[in-house]
Amino acid sequence: MQEIFNRRSIRKFTGNAVEPEKIDRILRAAMQAPSAANQQPWEFIVIQDKENLKKLSEVSPYAIPVAGSAVTIALMGNEKEFKIPKGWEEDLGAASQNILLEAVHLGLGAVWLGVATSDEVTDHVRSFFKLPEHIKPFGLIAVGYPDGQKNEFTDRYKEERVHYEKWA
Repeated sequence: MQEIFNRRSIRKFTGNAVEPEKIDRILRAAMQAPSAANQQPWEFIVIQDKENLKKLSEVSPYAIPVAGSAVTIALMGNEKEFKIPKGWEEDLGAASQNILLEAVHLGLGAVWLGVATSDEVTDHVRSFFKLPEHIKPFGLIAVGYPDGQKNEFTDRYKEERVHYEKWA
């Protein structure tokens, strides 16, 4: 899968809209992710309105790329679906990676913006979307056609970080 090796965080996008069928493919890829006890706790909000994207980009200093994206996907965990309560972030992490890889496969660029890592940002996102208490914000993924930066290979392999059978 060249997408694994070519994926990069793309933060600048052209003004071109992402086709509805590509958004559908991205969401389908997200929901194919592995999930602890098959709990599939994910919920998604798709944001395309330029004014909403601009406002959403203000929830965190790291969310600036959202304003220029064609579409941003907000990922959340639904506590009512938790069978393994501590597994929801892993499930959403896998769904996020699937979104990023499918975006590259479709000729798009994307960047994953953390939300669950900060209580302040989580509160901003919860308020922005008017989320019920059982819905836990996880992350935002800004998606669009790359403007300048390319999805191309950079070798990140570090042999010294690989251990066989034991640490040393």
